[in-house]
This record gives sequence, structure tokens and C-alpha cells, in this order.
Amino acid sequence: MPFARIDLIEGKPSEYRAALAEIVYQGIVGVLKAPDGDRFVVINEHKPENLVYDPSFLGMKRSPDFILIQVTSTVGNDTESKRAFFRFIADELSSKLGVRQDDIMINMVFVAREDWSFGNGQPW
Repeated sequence: MPFARIDLIEGKPSEYRAALAEIVYQGIVGVLKAPDGDRFVVINEHKPENLVYDPSFLGMKRSPDFILIQVTSTVGNDTESKRAFFRFIADELSSKLGVRQDDIMINMVFVAREDWSFGNGQPW
């Protein structure tokens, strides 16, 4: 089941952050095929000096609107799903929130079911 962490520079309004979380959730359910309701998203806002990134690594032109998205998951662990997820997130953030695609970095981490406990100290 996916867990998403989103990091960005502080200062975006709550509506922006909510829309950002919703877009990531829609990608997790719609593209990675996690079950509906599997919504676990943490948004971390940072002072500019505490979110360190290279503005031009790999030819990108990153701005202070840079967003780092990390998804830890047990689903969508094939190349086609990963690429579709990356494309969905970039397209949706661009069209719905005006985020430049150079400002979107996504990292996916895949783990086994036994690496999760959803409560009560019990493994999944």
C-alpha cells in the first residue's frame, strides 16, 4: 500500500497543498492500482535553505516551486506502471496547479508487505 511524502518550499496556500495531495492520491489509486481509500500522504514545507536541490541537474531548470514526491509502495512495481505514474503526476500538476514539469521530481521505493504495520503493532 502506498505512502506518499511531498516536500516543497513553505508558503503555498492550503488549497494548493490539498490539491497536490489529491493529485498524488489519484495517481496512486488510478495508475498504481492501490485500493480506494489508501490515502496516506504527508506534506512537508521547508524554509528555502532547508530544501536543497540542484537547479540544473540533468538539464532541468528548477525554480523555487520545486516539488519532491516520494512514494513507498507494494503496488505498481513494473516499468509501465512507474512511467505512467510519473507522466500522470507531471501532467496533472502542470494542468491543474500550473507547476512547471522541470519542478517535479518523483522517487518511488518498493517494499514487501511484511515491511508494513497499519496499526496495533501487527504486520500486514
